[in-house]
Amino acid sequence: MSDNDFLFMRRAIGLSLESVKKGGGPFGAVIVRNGEILAESSNLVIALNDPTAHAEINAIREAARKLDTFDLSGCVIYASCEPCPMCLGAIYWARIDKVVFANTTSDAQNIGFADSRIYKEISRPPQERDIEFRQLLREEALKAFKAWDESENKIEY
Repeated sequence: MSDNDFLFMRRAIGLSLESVKKGGGPFGAVIVRNGEILAESSNLVIALNDPTAHAEINAIREAARKLDTFDLSGCVIYASCEPCPMCLGAIYWARIDKVVFANTTSDAQNIGFADSRIYKEISRPPQERDIEFRQLLREEALKAFKAWDESENKIEY
């Protein structure tokens, strides 16, 4: 770990503390490229009434806007807590190279954030999940997949 790693992680932790002071969740994230902060955010779930407004998601959205691309290759994300399943998925979709985190999912679970429940649900077949899942109109929906697959203008992501 470099001095910059500690600096960027302390910024993510600072954002998490600021969020708590404002009545938000205790999470912060910083995205860095080439040693410079590209984007940062705290958890804004309560402030925006948006369950997807996690610190990592917010920072990814800001970084993508700044770079005008969905591909954040070459970036590192510093998160005050190990990313939840949603954020982890977004990190992979964004192609971020490295994740550095402070608190663990167990630490989060100890204060009421139940990521383990979601990880457990993901591994179950849809018909065995706690939330009802039903499949409907697959053949119709496959038309869009076929059109995309055959398109010469598609941009893979």
